[in-house]
Amino acid sequence: MEPLAAPALAAVAKGDIKIMPERFEKIYNMWLENIKDWCVSRQLWWGHRIPVWYVHDSQAAADAAEEGRSDRYVVARNANEAAEKATSQWGDGLVLVQEPDVLDTWFSSGLWPFSTLGWPNEHAQDLKTFYPTQVLETGHDILFFWVARMIMMGLALTGQSPFHTVYLHGLVRDDKGRKMSKSLGNVIDPLEVVGKYGTDALRFTVATGTTAGQDLNLSLDRVNSNRNFTNKLWNAGKFILFQLDSVTDAEWQQLAAADFSSSSNSSWRDLSLSDRWIVSSLHQLIDQVTECQERYDFNEAGQALYSWAWGEFADWYVEASKARLYSANFSSISSCEDPDAGGAAISTDPSGAAVTRAVLVYVFDRLLRLVHPFMPYITEELWQALPHQGSTLMQARWPAHAADAVDSSALTHFDSLKELVRGVRNARTEYGLEQARKVAAVLVVSDSDLRQVVQQEIPVICLLAKLEPSKVSVVATAAEAAAAAPPGGSVSVLVNEGLQLLLPLAGLFDVDKELARLAKQKTKVEKELGGIMGRLNNPKFVEKASAEYIAEVRSQAADAQDRLSSIEAKLKQVQELQASSQQ
Repeated sequence: MEPLAAPALAAVAKGDIKIMPERFEKIYNMWLENIKDWCVSRQLWWGHRIPVWYVHDSQAAADAAEEGRSDRYVVARNANEAAEKATSQWGDGLVLVQEPDVLDTWFSSGLWPFSTLGWPNEHAQDLKTFYPTQVLETGHDILFFWVARMIMMGLALTGQSPFHTVYLHGLVRDDKGRKMSKSLGNVIDPLEVVGKYGTDALRFTVATGTTAGQDLNLSLDRVNSNRNFTNKLWNAGKFILFQLDSVTDAEWQQLAAADFSSSSNSSWRDLSLSDRWIVSSLHQLIDQVTECQERYDFNEAGQALYSWAWGEFADWYVEASKARLYSANFSSISSCEDPDAGGAAISTDPSGAAVTRAVLVYVFDRLLRLVHPFMPYITEELWQALPHQGSTLMQARWPAHAADAVDSSALTHFDSLKELVRGVRNARTEYGLEQARKVAAVLVVSDSDLRQVVQQEIPVICLLAKLEPSKVSVVATAAEAAAAAPPGGSVSVLVNEGLQLLLPLAGLFDVDKELARLAKQKTKVEKELGGIMGRLNNPKFVEKASAEYIAEVRSQAADAQDRLSSIEAKLKQVQELQASSQQ
């Protein structure tokens, strides 16, 4: 075996073959550097029969020999070739008996990269076209038994490495990390999982559940979570199809050809902030996922797709798009209706709605292309139902890098818009406002460029934060905000430096109940802080505890002090609201 192992070792050492993760190269080298002779015969009922023919002088001698074996033998491709070799070496009148054993399964499997392509016919078209192959993906537990033998045989019999990359995945274990076995009763039947959760959910879980070479503890809760992800994609596709229900055949064809991959395209001129943001964010995602795929980091690629599709696309852009798709007039603040509340009209701003439909189709089309390797079935189904070019998603081009189609200002401005919306949502939750109740707001935006953007995007902000459009104003300073705020007191929310909210919430929640809740919180945090400070002020504690533990306790004290300050500030605001409402 050493003459076969040496070229296989050299192929990895020279970089002709790359093993991923790299740490498995040591295991590969250990096996081949200490290789032993290999008994390739097996006593099985199936397999490649060993191509050895034993030579006997007569039939009687062959019958008398144990299992027909003899010290004389020939190795040949078939019986005719064996007879010719035996005759040329030992003369006529011989009887040949083929070895009854079959080749070891791993020996036969080692021939797989080229024997399936027409070898040993070196002129076979498939062999010329597809050999050497590119990437082998398999489990790390058969690195020597199969991978090393394919490499050794490929180099010995064809003169070429059978592939340039070996990607090793881990073993699938149960959710406790145990190897599956019938005796433990922890075997997970993939067909049952597919029947309950769907093929795409299981594929996505296995592909993204761990890093290369690491074993996967398969949790059905995670599979169920990924089934919910498929539902999210399905519902997003249904929403887009609903928007296309009344489009003409001409617009359908235009949507199929929608292209926002370059900011120089004329189509960029009509994009709103949310449109430019999602297109720019998509192109960043394309670069991130492509880079992950090229380095075989399927876990990071899958997680990036999951979080972006669920968060940026579904939770933010789909909701923001309703301001253009359903608003009676996108440019009018007073017309910002909530489509989820019922009775929303289809936009009478046809050009704006048409642009948003094109962005929805373009972005979702590219998202489906990125998700397709992980979830081929649902993505193909959705893609076929939407405007598209080509016959199948399997053959659609992978989205290309689009450096000039990333609008950094749109990314920054929409992030600020998201922070404003979160600020309102958090305040609504903290003060227990009814979900459907719309409130007034004064938005304090010190930066003039951002202020102009916020003013233009009031319909989107109102829709996402459930604000009353006719009672929303945008100002530059706190003094202007105080003048613009309705009487009765307001809750102030500092979103970030240069961005603040004033929400006149007096009369919209139970002040006494909120004061009691905050007082209870304050007492609890003060008690917690007192206990922590008691330890820090104890000389014996400081003397005996390690520096690391003391630092940890000081961090706990700082965190408790921050929470206490926040509660006290909120208490002050509620008390001021109470006083204002009583005047």
